[in-house]
Amino acid sequence: MAEYAVYKGDQFIDLGTADYLADKFGVLRKTIWYWTAQAYWKKNKGNSLVAIRIEDD
Repeated sequence: MAEYAVYKGDQFIDLGTADYLADKFGVLRKTIWYWTAQAYWKKNKGNSLVAIRIEDD
């Protein structure tokens, strides 16, 4: 199962599965996936949470 690292600007916030992070932040699982989208990153000015997918082995 893939894990995601969540950041706000350059600050690391948390690491976990999409389900774990969705529960933690009170959002839908698809929101975590949206945070990984390059289009979302371009709109972000460092004030929003973004996610990076950590590849499975």
